[in-house]
Amino acid sequence: MSAMKRKPVQQKSQIRWKRKVLAALLVSLCLASLVLVETHYSRIVSLASLRYRFTVKPKIAFLFVARNRLPLDMVWDAFFKGEENKFSIYVHSRPGFLLNKGTTRSTYFLNRQVSDSIQVDWGEATMIEAERILLRHALTDPYNEKFVFVSDSCIPIYNFSYTYDYIMSTPTSFVDSFADTKEGRYNPKMDPVIPVYNWRKGSQKSLPEFWRDRPFPADPAKEHNCIPDEHYVQTLLAQEGFEGEITRRSLTYSAWDLSASKDRERRGWHPVTYKFSDATPELIKSIKDIDNIHYDTENRREWCSSKGNPAPCFLFARKFTRPAALHLHNLSLLGARRGAKSGT
Repeated sequence: MSAMKRKPVQQKSQIRWKRKVLAALLVSLCLASLVLVETHYSRIVSLASLRYRFTVKPKIAFLFVARNRLPLDMVWDAFFKGEENKFSIYVHSRPGFLLNKGTTRSTYFLNRQVSDSIQVDWGEATMIEAERILLRHALTDPYNEKFVFVSDSCIPIYNFSYTYDYIMSTPTSFVDSFADTKEGRYNPKMDPVIPVYNWRKGSQKSLPEFWRDRPFPADPAKEHNCIPDEHYVQTLLAQEGFEGEITRRSLTYSAWDLSASKDRERRGWHPVTYKFSDATPELIKSIKDIDNIHYDTENRREWCSSKGNPAPCFLFARKFTRPAALHLHNLSLLGARRGAKSGT
C-alpha cells in the first residue's frame, strides 16, 4: 500500500517540475524577445538619429539685443527667407515686451523674445547679463553651433548663404579683442586677480539704441571710462587661456573715428549712426573692400581670410537708422553675394 501511495506523489512532483521548466523557458523566451525588440528599436532610433543629423544642418543662433521692437526686422526678414533650417533667433527686449503681429511684420521674429529679460542700461554690467541670458537660451538647442550677437541697428551686408558658409567654415570664434593700454582704463586694484597683461578690450558687440534717450555730457571723454561689456568676454578668454581658440577680430563694422565731426551725434563714445543720406552704394562697397584691420595698441595687423583665402573682414555693419537700412534694401545693396555685379 505504501508503494502504491508513493507513485502518485512522484508523478505530481514530476508534473510540478515540468511546469517549472516550462515556465522558465517561457520567461526566457519573453526576455529574449524583449532584448531583440529593444535591440531592433535601438538600431531604428540610431538610424533615425543619423538620418536626422544628416538632414538637419548645424545652425547659427542670432542673438538680438534690442530696447523694444526691432526697427530693421524686414531687412533681416529678407536675409533669413528660404534658409529656415540653418538659423535660430533669440531676442532680448525690455521686460514685458512681446514680439507679436502688432510689433513685428516678420514671422521670423514672432514670439522670439526671451521670457526672463532684464532692464538694460547703457554702459552698465546689465548688458553683460542680457548677453548671458541670450546664450543660455540658445544653448538649449543642440543644433546651435555658432552664436552671433546683433544690435537693433545692425544690418547684414551679404546674403545668408555666403554669411553661413563664412562663419561655419571657420573653426574658431570671432571676438574683437586687443590689449588695452589706454591710461585710466585698467585699475591696478584688479591685480593680481586680473593682471594687466590679460586686460583686453573690444568694440561693443550688441549696443542697442539706449543712448538716444541719454543727454550728451559736457565732456564725453569723462563718462563711462570703462564700459563693462567692452572688456568682459575679451578679458575672460585671456584669463582662461582661450585666446588661441579665437580669431581676434569682429565680423561687424563700426565707424568710430569721427571726433572732428560737427554733428554732435557723431562724436563721443558711440559709433556713427548712418542716416538716409549716408546710405549709398559707395558706403557699402567701402565696407566690403576692407580686408585687414590694424590694432595700434599691439601694432598688430589682422589680415582677414575665409577657408585659407583672403576675404572681406565684415559680414555685418552698424549703426543704421530704419530709413537708411530700408533704402539700402530697396536698392538691393544688402544680401548680395560677394563679387556681385552691383559692386557689392
